[in-house]
Amino acid sequence: MPVVLAFDSATPATVAGLRLASGEVLSRRDDPRPGSRPNHAARLLALCDELLRQAGLGWKDVPRIGVGVGPGTFTGLRIGVATARALSQATGAALVPVSTLEALAVGAGMAPGDGSPGPSVVQAGSGDPGDAARTPAVADSPGPSLLAVLDARRGEAFAASWRADGTRLSAAAAVQPDALATLADRAHGPWLAAGDGAIRFRDRLESAYVTVPQDGSRLHLVDAAALCHLAVHGAAVDRDEIAPDYVRRPDAEIKRTPR
Repeated sequence: MPVVLAFDSATPATVAGLRLASGEVLSRRDDPRPGSRPNHAARLLALCDELLRQAGLGWKDVPRIGVGVGPGTFTGLRIGVATARALSQATGAALVPVSTLEALAVGAGMAPGDGSPGPSVVQAGSGDPGDAARTPAVADSPGPSLLAVLDARRGEAFAASWRADGTRLSAAAAVQPDALATLADRAHGPWLAAGDGAIRFRDRLESAYVTVPQDGSRLHLVDAAALCHLAVHGAAVDRDEIAPDYVRRPDAEIKRTPR
């Protein structure tokens, strides 16, 4: 299996993972402090460089790059996609768009829909000794259906849903909080919701009998191993064709539109 670098900047966090030929995944993440702005522009390439140095590799050793295309923050997505395009142009690496919501669902326990085994383990490391956690393999037995939910601001959520076996139930959409319960159709239950949007709208989800892990659970984080797995098995696209999946119009565009 070739070496694969994957990263995501769709959420306030900056996440990067490096899948080695052995299948081991090295990871780095930068989470802004509460109340501070994301630091994607300064940290994304730095995290990738750290991973390559840790593995004793150079950019020439990375033939495939996965990039989170959202949905998520407008600025974060632009930074991630622009970085991926520039790296591909400089190194010749193939580019694979990765759904941020799907990566969140895979990291929370959804079996990937490509029939391949799920991501094995993550060797986490952000320079913080307390971040030396290992994420277990995706379970072999069927689990709950997964609802991936990101806080979309403006009182909305970005959400998509899958069965435990990876069958997609609903595509990414921007929805009102009260509509989240309709995505968790009890015919496909039980349900687990993951992501910062699941934390924010916990009351709506739990009132609909959707399980939401504790606020500090790693299931709410975009997982580097899941990003790498989807980058390995996803289809590469032309560098000029890769684009963010905004789902809705950016705030700046809405403000410019006459009422």
